[in-house]
Parts: sequence; C-alpha cells; structure tokens
Amino acid sequence: MKKNHAGKSKTDELQPEYRFDYAKAKPNRFAARYGSDRKLIMLDPDVAQVFTTAESVNDALRALLKAMPRSKHATKA
Repeated sequence: MKKNHAGKSKTDELQPEYRFDYAKAKPNRFAARYGSDRKLIMLDPDVAQVFTTAESVNDALRALLKAMPRSKHATKA
C-alpha cells in the first residue's frame, strides 16, 4: 500500500465515482408517509412473500414478543 505525502494510504480516500454531490440531493418524498415514531424495515424477498402487509408483520412480531420471556429492560408501548 503506497502512502501519499500526508502519510495516509491511498485507500483512505474516496474514489471520484463515490463522491456524493449534496447540492443535487432532494428531500425524501416518502418521508411524510412515516411518522417519527415509525421505522422502515426492509424484508428479505422470501419473508416478504409470506408477510405481505405491515399488519401481518406486526401481528407476527407481537406474537413472538408474547412468547419471549420478559426482560428487566422491556417496555410496553
């Protein structure tokens, strides 16, 4: 690994194709659909075939939570 004049290796710097031009960035047009109290989670394709709605995912996760032993740090929403 070669070092440049500042002592950093060349791999420490981003390649030009990875530089992001923030001046061209646009606000997320979908952000308003989700409140700050929600999280957007990406499901793997095989899981998404079974759980096709947010309601089905939430129902399955709530059932799992009920089956899990309670911890000291668990909070009820």
